[in-house]
Amino acid sequence: MEVKELGHLVLYVRDLGASVRFYRDVLGWRLIIGGDASLPFPAAGFSAPSGRTHHELLLIEVGADAASLPPGRRVGMYHFGLKIGDSDDDLREAVSTLTEHGVPIMGASDHTVTHSLYIADPDGNEIELYIDVPGVDWRNDPTLIAAPIKPLRL
Repeated sequence: MEVKELGHLVLYVRDLGASVRFYRDVLGWRLIIGGDASLPFPAAGFSAPSGRTHHELLLIEVGADAASLPPGRRVGMYHFGLKIGDSDDDLREAVSTLTEHGVPIMGASDHTVTHSLYIADPDGNEIELYIDVPGVDWRNDPTLIAAPIKPLRL
């Protein structure tokens, strides 16, 4: 067996409406199904604007009384990354959008191969918004992927 690509991500959310607004209005994902009474259960599917596949993100509502993500070191997903462009200008634009929507930036890192902002969705799922740094040849020098992390200065 050979994995060809990461196909999609499914997240349980407390409030489908709040999460739909976050992923659609803040992050710019295209809502392709659900988010209303069109499905037999409360869910919403999204595709990136590129339309690479039928859905890259599915949200399933589990209700307001669902357990929170435990803080600190734990087994499970740490974060997922979303490439948002090709330059620091794209990250600066993201900072403006996040600020406009009241989404706090939890961190900003220069990983040598990427420049990254870290945020959380309404349920606390951490998301890395990143750009690949132009001119960094990590394919010929994979050690660059593990370079020391530096603060990002935009």
